[in-house]
Amino acid sequence: MALLPFALLIVYMALFKLDTLLLAVVFFTPLSLNITQIPGLSLGQVGVGVALPTEPIMFGAMLLFILRLAHGGIDKKLLRHPVSIVILAGLAWMFITCFTSTMPFVSFKFLIERSWGVVAFYFLGLCLFDKKKNIITFWWLYIISLTGVIVYAILRHAKGHFAEKPAHDAATPFYNDHTAYGALLAMFIPIVIGLCFLKTDNKKGKAIAPFLVGLFIIAIGLSYSRAGWVSLVGALGVFIIMKLKVKLRTILVMLIIALGVAFIYQDKIILKLEHNNKEVSEDISTEIQSISNISSDASNKERINRWSCAIRMFKDKPWVGFGPGTYQFQYAPYQLSYNRTIISTNLGNGGNAHSEYLGPLAEQGVLGMLSFLAIVVAITILSFNLYYRLEDKELRIIVLSIYLGLVTYFIHGGMNNFLDTDKAAVPFWGFLGMLVAIDLSYGKKKTEVPATLAS
Repeated sequence: MALLPFALLIVYMALFKLDTLLLAVVFFTPLSLNITQIPGLSLGQVGVGVALPTEPIMFGAMLLFILRLAHGGIDKKLLRHPVSIVILAGLAWMFITCFTSTMPFVSFKFLIERSWGVVAFYFLGLCLFDKKKNIITFWWLYIISLTGVIVYAILRHAKGHFAEKPAHDAATPFYNDHTAYGALLAMFIPIVIGLCFLKTDNKKGKAIAPFLVGLFIIAIGLSYSRAGWVSLVGALGVFIIMKLKVKLRTILVMLIIALGVAFIYQDKIILKLEHNNKEVSEDISTEIQSISNISSDASNKERINRWSCAIRMFKDKPWVGFGPGTYQFQYAPYQLSYNRTIISTNLGNGGNAHSEYLGPLAEQGVLGMLSFLAIVVAITILSFNLYYRLEDKELRIIVLSIYLGLVTYFIHGGMNNFLDTDKAAVPFWGFLGMLVAIDLSYGKKKTEVPATLAS
C-alpha cells in the first residue's frame, strides 16, 4: 500500500509524460536491483526474477506501445529502416523457436524480457531521440548514475586493498559480477570521451567530462575485467580505421584474410596458447598475459567449456535450437570431462553460454546466431555511412561515440552475454535507436545541428 502513490505516479507519467519516464528508467538502470526469486511465481526449477524498478516500467511501456499500434499504428518509415527490419526478423524467429523450445515457459519469459528492452529503448527510442538533446540527456543520466556505482565499488574495493579477488563483487548488488560491470564501463568510455569534444552551454558538464574519463578508465582497470580491456583495444582499432576513412569493403577483405590465416594455423595457435600459464593477478602485465591462458586459467577454460557445449547443442538441434533462454538449463549433459573446471556446474545456476553469438546458436539454431550478426553488420554499415556522410562535426562525434560504445559490446559479446539484463539492454537498444533516429532525421540531407542539441 505504501508503494501505491509511486505506482499511480508511474501510470500518470506513462500516459502523459512517457519520454520523461523512459529517461528516468535510464537513470535508475545502473542502480536497479535484481530480485531473482519472486514468491509464488515459479515453475519447477525455474523462478521468475525481475530488476526493480526498471523492468516493470519497461514492460508497461511495451504494453502502451502495443496499444498504440492497435489504435493508430506507427510511422512506416521507422519500421522500414534496415536496422528495424533486422531486429523485427530476429524477434520473429525467437517467437517461432519458443513453440519448439524444450522449456516453453522459460523461452516465452525470455522473449518478453527481450521485447520490452527493444520496444522501450529502440522503437519508442526512435521517437525519443528525434529530439537530439534527449541523446545527450540519456548519456548524462546513465553516466551520473554509473558514476555513483563506480564510487561505491572503489570504496568497497579499497577495503580489500584493491586486490584481484575482491574486485569480483565490488559492484555488488548493482552488478552481479565484475565482467558485467566492466562491460558497461567499456561501453560508456567512448561516450564520456565524446562529451569532452561536444560544444555545450553546460559549463559544469564540460568541466567534469575529462575527470569522468579518468575515473572510468581507473574503474575499468580496477574491475579486472579482461574482456572489457580487450573490447576497448578493439574499439581503439575501429576508431583508427574510421579516422583513416578505410572503406568497409577493404575491412571485410582484411577480416576474411585474418580468419583464413587463423583457420589454417589453428593448431599452432592453440598449441601456443596452451603453453601460456599466466594466472590472473594484481600485476597488470601478468593480468594482460593471462587473457590468452587456456591451460590453467579457470575462467578462460570455463568459457571454452561453455562454448564447446553450445556447439555440441547446435549440432543436435541445428535449425531451431533448444529454445530461447534455455541454455543454462540444458548444457550440463554436453560437458565433457576434460573440459570441466573447478567452477563447472550441473545445476543451471552458473550463467549462460558466455557469448552473444554462440548462445543464440544453441538456443535458436543457425538463424538465431545470424540474427545477432545481422544487427552487428547493419549497425556497422549505418555507422560508417553516417560518419563519412554527415558534415556537421557535432553529429559525427555523436555517431562515432555511440558506435565505438557498441563496438566494445560487440567484441565483449564474444566472451560474455548480458543482453538479458537491463544493465546492458537499456544502453544497447538505446544506442541503436539513437543511430537510426539520426539517420532518419539527418542522414539523407545536410542539416545543421539544432541549438537544443547543445543544451
